[in-house]
Amino acid sequence: MVNGYSVVADVSGTTLRIGRYAAGSGQVEQVSRFPVDGLARHPHDDADKSQRRVVEQLGDELARYLDGPHALGAKTVGVSFAGPVTATGVVTAAAAIWGAGAAPVALAEQLTLRLGRPVVAANDVTAAAWWYAATEYEPFCLLTVGEQIGNKIFRGGEVLVDGAGHGGEIGHWPADPGPDAVLCACGGRGHLCALASGRGVLDAVRRAAVRRPEDFARSRLAMACEGDPARLTGLALVAALIADDPFATAVLRRALRYLASAVIAVFTAIGVRRFIVIGGFAIAVGRRFIEGLIQQLLDLGCFGLTEAEIREMARLGQPGDDHGLIGMGRLLDAHAGSPA
Repeated sequence: MVNGYSVVADVSGTTLRIGRYAAGSGQVEQVSRFPVDGLARHPHDDADKSQRRVVEQLGDELARYLDGPHALGAKTVGVSFAGPVTATGVVTAAAAIWGAGAAPVALAEQLTLRLGRPVVAANDVTAAAWWYAATEYEPFCLLTVGEQIGNKIFRGGEVLVDGAGHGGEIGHWPADPGPDAVLCACGGRGHLCALASGRGVLDAVRRAAVRRPEDFARSRLAMACEGDPARLTGLALVAALIADDPFATAVLRRALRYLASAVIAVFTAIGVRRFIVIGGFAIAVGRRFIEGLIQQLLDLGCFGLTEAEIREMARLGQPGDDHGLIGMGRLLDAHAGSPA
């Protein structure tokens, strides 16, 4: 990397961030932000059309940044992406960004050709795990709970993902196997994303409001949407949860039971017992979210662990939206000189 700098980007379902990362610094600066021109802005477009638009936007914005005053001659680009990514930088799915059904896209290869410099692409939670790996000295699972749910396990100096990008997509674990389970954005039923993400909890509140209109009418949620559950927003839900609204809290408690079951499955399968929770919804709800998750872990039990040990299993990560950018920079640091 010329002058020890790289350019890093992070692509979520709603926001594209691009910044400058100095090798070995653990810091990102001169960050530019753009709304992603995908499913969130064009909900009626088919996935293939949305995919082409997002990839073109990413290439254009990276090119502008690299040609601008902040790039300082950087020759390496890292892209953190909200979807499963193979070891060669192929995005195999991105339901939150361009919808379900699009073919895999060789993102790193396309951007390398477009920008005329090497591009490394990785899943966004993989990238974020590299940030936390700088301060965590035990194996850990990074769990993100926002509009979607994802995870990555960091152990032995690496993120546990196979070359095809499999691993760390616990949001698509069928937590509810029932034939009438709620639909996930990917098209599957009963996935953890649909049950315990921020969007999933909001949808569950709306369904509960229809089933229990009298209880809903007494909640602060009803006041926030003037009695119309369809008008409820994520901000109103977070405010109600922080205020310990009984109706909203009861719905969250059920969602957290699904999430706790997933945590316990990871622990019992491979023994990781440190879970760091990030993501817009979890961080916004804050203490009540993590305390609720721990209570569900205690209620369900973790084989072989004492109550005190269970209470230490989960904690909130750092606030902010630069996890993927900084983590991507650290990933580039760790793999300097390697095409991976």
